[in-house]
Amino acid sequence: MFGIENYMGFILAAILLNLTPGTDSMYIITRSVSQGRQAGFYSVLGITSGILVHTLFAALGLSLLLAQSPIAFTIVKYVGAIYLCYLGFKMITSKPEASVANELNEDKTLANSKSLDYGQIYKQGVLTNVFNPKVALFFLAFFPHFVDSNYAHGMLSFLILGLTFAVTGLIWCTCLALLASQFSKSLRENPTTESILNKISGVVFIGLGVKLLTEKG
Repeated sequence: MFGIENYMGFILAAILLNLTPGTDSMYIITRSVSQGRQAGFYSVLGITSGILVHTLFAALGLSLLLAQSPIAFTIVKYVGAIYLCYLGFKMITSKPEASVANELNEDKTLANSKSLDYGQIYKQGVLTNVFNPKVALFFLAFFPHFVDSNYAHGMLSFLILGLTFAVTGLIWCTCLALLASQFSKSLRENPTTESILNKISGVVFIGLGVKLLTEKG
């Protein structure tokens, strides 16, 4: 169907891959622990949007260009690593007055929606995923195994597989955000503890940036 071979096998593989801890999972958990459930949800939406961008890139063949050009790969990798380090630095240096614990009550989300810029959190999630070249290379290495090389509309096949991968990831990452935010809810109610969580999260982001920077294509 639509040039896809063993679609059920792909779904199973996608679920297993989503369950494997990676940069996206760590990003969502860290946001959820330090900033709460809604921040985690918007991070999930951002990461999922990034996956859809990579899906489009793979379908259009842009990911192949990235894979074949060491310079392009290095540039994207450096941008992604620097951006993660930037986010980490911002969280480490954020002032307690701007923290979530002072303004955010998860049971009164609507009344306190001004405490965080969720649009910004969403955009940061998108950029974190898009500027990870490993995701693009993964799509190129993984998806072709499930696409019929003789099918005339390979772009459609890639799009369907990408959407499937995004949906399975959305479900799993939403569960991660819920669990992580619920686990840390009582901790965030203490302003001092919440501030410490922010700083720890910042260190984690910087660590993810360094890890991305040192990875080889």
